[in-house]
Amino acid sequence: MLFFKNVTMQEILLFLLFAGVILAAKWTVNFFVKKRRGKSVQNDRIMQGVSSLVNWAAFYGIIILFLFYFSKEKWLFYTLFTAGEVDVTLYLIIVAFLTVSLASRIVKVFTKYVLTSVYEFYGVDRGLGYSFNRMIYYTVMIAALAISMTTVGLDLTAAAAILGVLGIGIGFGMRNIAGNFISGIIILFERPIEIGEVIEINNKIGKIESIRLRSTIVRTAKEGTLIVPNQYFIEQIIKNRTGSEMLAQVQISVVYGTDTEKVDKLLRDAVDMVIPKTEGVLTAPAPDIRFVDFRSKAMDFLIEVPVANFEAKQKFESRLRHVIAESFYLNGIELASAQLLPGE
Repeated sequence: MLFFKNVTMQEILLFLLFAGVILAAKWTVNFFVKKRRGKSVQNDRIMQGVSSLVNWAAFYGIIILFLFYFSKEKWLFYTLFTAGEVDVTLYLIIVAFLTVSLASRIVKVFTKYVLTSVYEFYGVDRGLGYSFNRMIYYTVMIAALAISMTTVGLDLTAAAAILGVLGIGIGFGMRNIAGNFISGIIILFERPIEIGEVIEINNKIGKIESIRLRSTIVRTAKEGTLIVPNQYFIEQIIKNRTGSEMLAQVQISVVYGTDTEKVDKLLRDAVDMVIPKTEGVLTAPAPDIRFVDFRSKAMDFLIEVPVANFEAKQKFESRLRHVIAESFYLNGIELASAQLLPGE
């Protein structure tokens, strides 16, 4: 109790009373919020935002109340260090922390529950809305950090100069991070890819879940979540599968001199056998089977069948390979040997 030797029992009781009032107000508001939910999607979103805001307001309210009632305690204002003409105390550090964390919470609630409804009402594209939200968040957080740093006595001009000098040295060792950061900004503004789109990366197909400043989160059906550096999307060729026709593809190479008409017929029979047994295969356009290329001691055939999704694509390709392997074995069709690269 030595820490609170300057606090009277009356002040402690008043603090507990007002803290109880804040908690009671929070529970009351949440009770009425639950009663009003379920009327519409937009109303539910607003009510969730109100509930989240009230919970955090109660949390910060109790902390501010604590600082107010125990402001006479010397340990709260003990000088930790001096920055210029400002004596930095635990009180100032707590205030700076509250400024940053409260700004983060408010802007997240605002963008998630308020701006989302505005975007839907005016028909704003989902990817563009996401870009606006990220820009608003970063702008508010930079401002909050600047205010909090000023509060604890840090000179932003000196800090900027120090960071500029350090940036030159650190930049050489963090070229990739800086490149990914700049690429993230380019993606948010230029929008070559957007949230919810289906893309193909290194023969892996997945849906974009989140675009961050350093990396993009892509969720695939088999490999799980891919964390892709943003620089990859700027420098590499990315196949955007959104709105495009998805094809199950199987390429077969047979020994040169094999009866091509017979191979073509066996492939068509295999396709006709597998299609009825696989869900997700589309009826239009019709399956395409082509003799596509000559190679040294080999001839290449390509089968393309339209499918509805990535899972159907994988299942169809696997089953078709099983059927083709059995059919070629029974009919004496020999597959071409793999071609070795020079030097292997």
